[in-house]
Amino acid sequence: MTAQPLAGTEPLADVSAFRLLEALACIHPWLLVIDAQRRVLWMSEGLRTLPGIEELSPGVDARNFLSQLPRPEQIFPLRSNLRGRSHLDRAPLDLRGADGKSLPVDLDLVRLDSENGDLLVVFASERGEPASDGLDAAVLEALPDAVLAIDAGGFVRRANAAAGRLLATPPEELLARPITSLLAEGAADVAALAEALQGPPRSARCELRLGVPSGDARTIEISIAPLCARGRALTLRDVTVERRDERRVSKMSEELDHCVGALAHDLRSPLVGLLGFSRLLRQDYAEVLDDTGRHFVDRIEQAARTMDTLIHDLLELARIGEPGERPALVDPQEILRQLAAELKPRLEAAGIDLLLPGKLASRVYCDRSRLYQVFSNLIGNAIDHMGPVPDGRIEVRIDESNVGHEIVVADNGRGIDRANRERIFEIFQSIGTRADGRRGTGMGLAIVKKIVEKQGGRIWVEGEPGEGARFHVTLPHR
Repeated sequence: MTAQPLAGTEPLADVSAFRLLEALACIHPWLLVIDAQRRVLWMSEGLRTLPGIEELSPGVDARNFLSQLPRPEQIFPLRSNLRGRSHLDRAPLDLRGADGKSLPVDLDLVRLDSENGDLLVVFASERGEPASDGLDAAVLEALPDAVLAIDAGGFVRRANAAAGRLLATPPEELLARPITSLLAEGAADVAALAEALQGPPRSARCELRLGVPSGDARTIEISIAPLCARGRALTLRDVTVERRDERRVSKMSEELDHCVGALAHDLRSPLVGLLGFSRLLRQDYAEVLDDTGRHFVDRIEQAARTMDTLIHDLLELARIGEPGERPALVDPQEILRQLAAELKPRLEAAGIDLLLPGKLASRVYCDRSRLYQVFSNLIGNAIDHMGPVPDGRIEVRIDESNVGHEIVVADNGRGIDRANRERIFEIFQSIGTRADGRRGTGMGLAIVKKIVEKQGGRIWVEGEPGEGARFHVTLPHR
C-alpha cells in the first residue's frame, strides 16, 4: 500500500525550526523529522536523493513506508528499543533501492521535546567500513586532550580515553554517534557547530555549552582540523573556569566603569564652582592682588583646567562600549581630512607635516565618533611627544586584509623605549613631557586601547629611542 498524506498535518512552520534543521543537514546529509504520530514533517535534500525514499514526503505516515521495506522484521526491535529512551544508536535498516536491491543503512534516532509534542529526528548513514582517517590509535590515546574523529557524514569514528572522561561516557559508546546529538544540546549549539562544520573540511573553532550528570553546564571549546576522506578531527577542551573568570573580570570592569563615570560626573560640580570663584577673585579683587596673588590664581585655574580635562577623559573612557554606539562602515579619509583641518594650527606651529593615505578600496567598520577619537588621540599624541626634530613628519597608513584593516600612525620623533611600550597604554601613564612642557593626563592612549579592544581589535607600538614611533591598530571586518 502506498503511503498517502494524512489530513490535518501541518509541516514545520517556525522559521527558527527550519533554520535549525538546515543547520543540522549541513553536518548530517541524510536527515528526517517525524512527529509523535510518526508523520513526516521534514526531510533533508540529501535524503531525497536516496533510492526508495521518493514515497516519503511531508504528511505521510512513516510506518506505512517502513512496512514495505525488504526486511520488515527490523522494525520491531527498532520500536521496542526506542520506547522510553531519548535516543537510539546505530539501528540497522535495509532500504529498497530503485533496482530492487537492498541498501543497508544505520539509523540514529533522537527524541526532542516541542510545543506540539515529541519530535523524532532520524540520522541515516550508509553502513559499511569507514575509510581510514589517518589517525594512529596509539598516538590518539597518548594525547592529553579529548579528541573525536568524525567521518564525512558527521558520525564519530574514533574517540580517545580523554574524550570519554570529558564526556563522562566510555569511548566505545561514543563511536557511531552523530556529532550533533553528542555535543549540541540546543538550537544555539547546533547552529554554532554547523557553522564550524559545514562546507569542505577546514580548520575552525567554536564553543558549546555541555551538560554533565551533576547538573552543571560546562563550556567546551572545540578546535576542528580536516582529515583525509573528508573527515574531521575535533579537539575538545573544557574552558568553563576560564570563561567564568573572564565573565567575573568583565563584570568587575563594568562596575568600575560605572563607578568612574559616576565619580567623574560628581566631580564636575565642585570644579565648576572652583573655576567660577577663581574668575570672580581675579575680576573683583584685581586691585588688591599683587603679582604673587595673581600667580596663585593662575596656578589654581591651570590646575582646575587640567582636572577638567582629566574628568572629561575619564567620562569618555567609561562611556566606551555603551549601547548608544552604532558601528557602521565609515570612510576614514573623511575623518582624517576633518582632523587635518582642525590640527593645522598645531602642526604648523610645531613644523610637522601630516601625510594622509590615498584612496581606500573599502571602508572601516567602527562607530564614527570612536574612529575619530582613535585618529585624534594617535595623531595628537605624536604631535605632543615628537620632540625637537627637524622636518617633523607624521604619516597615517591604512592597509586592508581578508580579516580587517590595519591603521598605522608613524612619526620620525624621539621614539619610545622598549620598557615603556606596554606601560603607555595604561590609564594615567604619560611618558615624558609634551611639546608645551606640560605632562599629559595619561588617558589618550588608554582611550584608544579600550575603543580598539571593544571593537575586537588590538593595538601595539614599535620603535626605538631616536628612531620615531609606529602605532599599529587592527580593526576586524563586520
